Amino acid sequence: MPPPTDPTTGGAAKHPVRPVRLGVHGSPRLAAELVAAAGHDRRHVEFVPYDVADPFGPLRADEMDVLIVKYPLHEPDLAFSEPVLFDDRALILGAHHPLATRATVSVEEAADYDTFSCPGDFPPYVWDQVVPPRTPGGRPVHRVHPMTTVAEMVDLLARSTTVHLSFHSLKDILPPHIRAVPLHDLPPAPVSLAWRRNTQLPLLVRQFVTDAERSTRP
Repeated sequence: MPPPTDPTTGGAAKHPVRPVRLGVHGSPRLAAELVAAAGHDRRHVEFVPYDVADPFGPLRADEMDVLIVKYPLHEPDLAFSEPVLFDDRALILGAHHPLATRATVSVEEAADYDTFSCPGDFPPYVWDQVVPPRTPGGRPVHRVHPMTTVAEMVDLLARSTTVHLSFHSLKDILPPHIRAVPLHDLPPAPVSLAWRRNTQLPLLVRQFVTDAERSTRP
């Protein structure tokens, strides 16, 4: 592997450059697309998994430099970038489900079935974007099942008619008996990078954020 370069000069770095520690939940495909769009070497980015029940804990503990988030944040100690990607919405359900063979599905139809409540320390105001309490047409969404791990979610979906209002990127990590059906009446989720406010980010991390933002501009 060639030595890391200084992203500001293009020359060889005087000292080994620590990889960008990128917080990732769910499928790594979205993170890989982001790294590629930013034009950075995948070998210089370390994917750090985090638990959806404590999304900001590892970031606040300095276990990662930046975190992939969806929807705007209102956390006083965190800053976030402009959108760097968009993730289409999808309904996650078992292959046996009445909606599983559809090409697309409406969130109004999804409201006929139970779904998941806000997990752990996940911000409720963000969960309201992920799994809205009501559909655009005013129907209540039954957020009744605790959201814990992806494995436990998959187990419940496989043995019931429960659904999860989620994202198309999750499709890559689903087993064959679970489907991801596009939701045609919920807009794609804006994807951003978050970091600790008032923290001096390493040079390569700052450059990564800048390049990721630049990749979405005309």
